[in-house]
Amino acid sequence: MEDNYPKAYKEIVEILKYVPNESINKIPKELRDMFEKEQLKTYNFQIDTNKTFEEQVLLEETKAILANIFRDYWATDYQKERIIAKEKYDRDKIEEVKRKKYDLDKKFKNKDTLEETDENSIVMYKESIFVKIKKWFKRFFET
Repeated sequence: MEDNYPKAYKEIVEILKYVPNESINKIPKELRDMFEKEQLKTYNFQIDTNKTFEEQVLLEETKAILANIFRDYWATDYQKERIIAKEKYDRDKIEEVKRKKYDLDKKFKNKDTLEETDENSIVMYKESIFVKIKKWFKRFFET
């Protein structure tokens, strides 16, 4: 798996060249310095001034970093509330899908039957009569 963050930092540095200074100054200097220091300097990226921002080809990591910068430093209080609510809603939806996919109550509901529902299913085996008899004798003779 390729680490695209140094490339994303390079894209951020280039994008910030087109952002007004008053907006740039809202971003902590330590963060801006980190982008400068950690960027992949050999990565060739330039903003195409003939395209709108939405038309620029950016890495997903770059988009995520810009979204966080906007939320944390540029958004109004109302926008922040809306963004945070949307992020919470998205996380809750993901958790709901996981709960449905890995619902243990459903998986263990019928313990005595062997059921194949998907590759993530848990298979339960019924104890054989011989194992039950063996356990009974063990308990009987231990007391």
